[in-house]
Amino acid sequence: MGRGSLVSYLIVLVAVLIESSCVVNSSTIIKGKIGINIGSIIKKWKIAKKNGYNIYEGSWVYDDSYPLYDSSACPFIRKEFNCLKYGRLDHEYLKYRWQPKQCDLPRFDGIDFLTRFNGKKIMFVGDSLSLNHYESLLCLLHAAVPKSLILQQTNENSTSVFFKDYGVTITLFHSNYLVDIEMEQVGRVLKLDSIKNGDLWKQMDILVFNSWLWWYRSGAKQPWDYIQVSGKILKDMNRMDAFRYGLTTWAKWVDSEVNPLKTKVFFQGITPSHYNGAEWNKPGVTNCSLEKTPWSGSTYPGGMPLASKVVNEVLSRISKLGIENLLNITTLSQLRKDGHPGSHNGLGGMECTHWCVAGVLDTWNQLLYATLI
Repeated sequence: MGRGSLVSYLIVLVAVLIESSCVVNSSTIIKGKIGINIGSIIKKWKIAKKNGYNIYEGSWVYDDSYPLYDSSACPFIRKEFNCLKYGRLDHEYLKYRWQPKQCDLPRFDGIDFLTRFNGKKIMFVGDSLSLNHYESLLCLLHAAVPKSLILQQTNENSTSVFFKDYGVTITLFHSNYLVDIEMEQVGRVLKLDSIKNGDLWKQMDILVFNSWLWWYRSGAKQPWDYIQVSGKILKDMNRMDAFRYGLTTWAKWVDSEVNPLKTKVFFQGITPSHYNGAEWNKPGVTNCSLEKTPWSGSTYPGGMPLASKVVNEVLSRISKLGIENLLNITTLSQLRKDGHPGSHNGLGGMECTHWCVAGVLDTWNQLLYATLI
């Protein structure tokens, strides 16, 4: 091969490699200085989605351009999640980016998000982990448009933030179980067959549901006295079976009530906690307080929680839901034993269930963004 032919061959090879990559490598984009047109990035990303790449298989890589925003400038973070404000001195946990095995994710772009969903209503429905997730999204968007007019409204079960310049509303609806708890003569009854808030939910354009954290709570922390299922009142039942039954009621509601042409529905995968060091090969460790870095690699030693199998089982049986409706954040979050507040929270105690903001949750929202575009 002559010199001219060799050069031509190399040029073609480089062009093919660039075109076949799913999107520009996130690590080459410096925070606040994106040197490539967002439209070009999204075009490549859509090609990747058509190829069916699994964005939830991968590992965490160090990226000095992270975090995506300064948490001290975000007005939406509750004291439970504000790790830096409450004394966390190590900052390395902020510097990790999720890297799928098969491709690169588009970096979260708050202005593109707000412009793309102009006039839309987005709702998170679930427990305090939905609150955690919701606040991360608010911080990402606020960082993109810090001078935009932002209005907030709180009702009995919900809080909404309205980005007025873009007509985008982000709402949190508090519901620990998704199904109803009602006061009856016998006491508070968890009704596994009943969803009465659905008329409000289905008015949204994007719904992100979550439920699991409360299903095993008992004693004083349990907010119900009896369970009702199939017309029968029970004092208690196997909690995993109850979760499966309640989640199936929710999934049937989606199937019968939600118009997929109007509303996109997601279920946030099961969120891990880190109180059992044996799960990451540190037997005897009982919390996350000394964890400073992610678990290396793509596989978590503790394995997949049974609740995740229940979620997959339920979603697979419902016609309007499937794997594309699952924000499958379980494994990638299991790897982040370092991402919790620990003792650095405004409530005191040891917190290894919820997550620091900024941090891991920004990746959940990056994955949501990538799925929506």
